[in-house]
Amino acid sequence: MTDKIIKTVKDSQIEMTEYVMPNDTNILGNLAGGRLMFWIDIACALAASKHCMTVAVTAQVDNLVFHYPIKLGEIVKLKASVNRAFNTSMEVGVRVEVEDFRTGVVKHSNSAYLTFVSIDMETGQKVKVPQIKPETEEEIRRYEQALKRREQRLSGKHGIVSKP
Repeated sequence: MTDKIIKTVKDSQIEMTEYVMPNDTNILGNLAGGRLMFWIDIACALAASKHCMTVAVTAQVDNLVFHYPIKLGEIVKLKASVNRAFNTSMEVGVRVEVEDFRTGVVKHSNSAYLTFVSIDMETGQKVKVPQIKPETEEEIRRYEQALKRREQRLSGKHGIVSKP
């Protein structure tokens, strides 16, 4: 990638839908945390790869909080997009919503921030990622907060910089 390529947040947006089946649950009939983490990683990897047009690998997961159990039979929607691109890495945010198809009620279940690194498949080396131009107020807020979270990660001081 070159530094001249600039993309929008919309260019990286991914929406993934999953249906919680019995093999996705724990003994209590709730979605297993590891399964949700897997779905989050896949959705974010797709958004990151879509942004950088290369393979993107997970470097870090920040602030994954489980607000309440997700039940067998519920619909899980994962919405992921790149918040900010740096040199060879990018922060991807994901919002997890749960819908009870019987009632139509949708609840915000989880949010997380993941850092991905762009990798050249042939050489295995890190490659530059296109910069991102936020367009909406929400995208600008997330863009600015992504830099603060990155500074915290690099300094070794972790804490929630913003609400999801």
